[in-house]
Amino acid sequence: MKMLRTLRKKSGMSMKTLGEILGVSEGAVSQYETGKRQADYETTLRAAEFFGVTVDYLLRGGDDTGVKDVLRIPVMGSVPAGVPLEAIEDIIDWEEIPASMAAGGKEFFGLRVKGDSMYPQFLDGDTVIVRKQQECRTGDVCVVYVNGYDATLKRVQLGGDGSITLQPRNPEYSPRTYSPEEVASLPVQICGVVVELRRKI
Repeated sequence: MKMLRTLRKKSGMSMKTLGEILGVSEGAVSQYETGKRQADYETTLRAAEFFGVTVDYLLRGGDDTGVKDVLRIPVMGSVPAGVPLEAIEDIIDWEEIPASMAAGGKEFFGLRVKGDSMYPQFLDGDTVIVRKQQECRTGDVCVVYVNGYDATLKRVQLGGDGSITLQPRNPEYSPRTYSPEEVASLPVQICGVVVELRRKI
């Protein structure tokens, strides 16, 4: 990755920090920068997405800055269950994301936060950028369907028995745990994972 060192230095980032972001060791980052070792495709793509450049620019450099075009995504006021994103008419705004984020066919949408159940991390009126997917990891903040209603924003805790707990950040609200049977019958479904918060002053 010819341009990795240049991009890292420009960002004022240590090799250790970059390694943590890419999921590799500090030594591996050093070897990538010196050309002693080639990163696998997933690591290369992750680095390109993080710095907002094309994979080609990261690997070879050149006169082009390598910065890719932006993609406009809709911000929804609500996300009804079972309705394809392109069919939702409740579009209240638009946000831009680097086109590189959508590599591999990933889909993104924005959602306007309502209420204070996730206060103080997310405020009423904030916009969250969501990567559409049906799976998540414990601790992810997700957009979740319960009973097929509009999506709700909560931190998800996955139980080893297949249960799901939706955890508000605001201590005035109680977490709600759904048994494996309730997850299947209600159902409780992950709509997407929050990847970014945008707040207008």
